Amino acid sequence: MSNPLPRKFSRRTLITTGLAATAGVAGLGVAARLAQKYGLIPPDHSGIYGLGETLTYASQRLLTRHSLAREFSRSQISERPFPNEIEPPTDEFKRLQAGGFADWRLSISGLVARPASFSIDQLKSYPSRSQITMIQCEEGWSYIAEWIGVPLSQVLQAVDVLPRARYVVYFSIEPDTWESIDMADALHPQTFLTYGMNGSELPVGHGGPLRLRVPRQVGYKNVKFITHLTVTDSLKGFGKGLGSASAEAGYAWYAGI
Repeated sequence: MSNPLPRKFSRRTLITTGLAATAGVAGLGVAARLAQKYGLIPPDHSGIYGLGETLTYASQRLLTRHSLAREFSRSQISERPFPNEIEPPTDEFKRLQAGGFADWRLSISGLVARPASFSIDQLKSYPSRSQITMIQCEEGWSYIAEWIGVPLSQVLQAVDVLPRARYVVYFSIEPDTWESIDMADALHPQTFLTYGMNGSELPVGHGGPLRLRVPRQVGYKNVKFITHLTVTDSLKGFGKGLGSASAEAGYAWYAGI
């Protein structure tokens, strides 16, 4: 005899059903207020597309919080060349590259009990994980690769994230390039600090030495050349308060697939 559905699932089902029902019967505004009640308002909720972004984020969080991105077999890895390869972005990057990235650091600050700075070798000292997943761009290209790294959740555990944390903001050495994700994605087992690709070091053209891999969201959330993370309970103090450079450029902050 199967176990009954857990209470948590039943509550989510009820909330999701309520969002859909109120959107159809009492109007989208009521659905948005219901999303707000459960803390499911994205930072880019204002503006012409704000209500749609709110309903998308709330619905996906309620339905897919623990879902996994599809993983593929090794035979399905795409053939080279992979799209979207870029040149080293700055002179500072090239200096670090010339030193074999020995001086590259990932610093973590904000709502953590133990702020820290990690070298690439320190990150590699954690048990490594791999996944064969697809990266997809809103521009239409995609490819499948094996991504090797350490789960972000493991590194966040090492710095002891405080209970009121809601987001992780991550910054690239590439100028004006930053994104953020909520804690559901930050602690998801497939969200990696990635330093390897297809059995080798992560190529510079694809974000090496360190890239954040968020396979449940589209390509621009998978920022290359990561140097800093900030754990926070609000995104209002970052940029224009929309949650990412991409959102400030007109893209959605939450880009789930």
